[in-house]
Amino acid sequence: MESETNSDISLALKEAGLQVTAQRLAVFRSVKSKPHSMADELLEHVRAEIGTISRQAVYDALNTMTEHGIIRRIQPAGLSARYERQVDNHHHLVCRKCGTFVDTECQAGKAPCLDALNDHGYIIDEAEVIYWGICPKCQN
Repeated sequence: MESETNSDISLALKEAGLQVTAQRLAVFRSVKSKPHSMADELLEHVRAEIGTISRQAVYDALNTMTEHGIIRRIQPAGLSARYERQVDNHHHLVCRKCGTFVDTECQAGKAPCLDALNDHGYIIDEAEVIYWGICPKCQN
């Protein structure tokens, strides 16, 4: 994932049936370089890279790429949505004091969280687990 190029993301957009635009590429690069950022933070980053872009264009790109599984949207209770490139099954640690997000893998490197005690007939394909606590920096 780290070695993704514009042609890699262009191909992912095309395979999803999406038009490749400079705006979508810039938004993708921003999400990749600033994981767990909110939309307005990504907007500022994209503007610094390509100049003028509307807030709506960034939101539209984020929503479209999320819907097509190119990026992931995370929204823990009480916090604004965040975006990241890593779309595989993993979880997050969130600091209750400073709001820092950190990725963490599933227990034992697999997805035991997909085995619900009672699935009520659902075919489960994803689980969102958020661990809340106090980060090392805020503990000091």
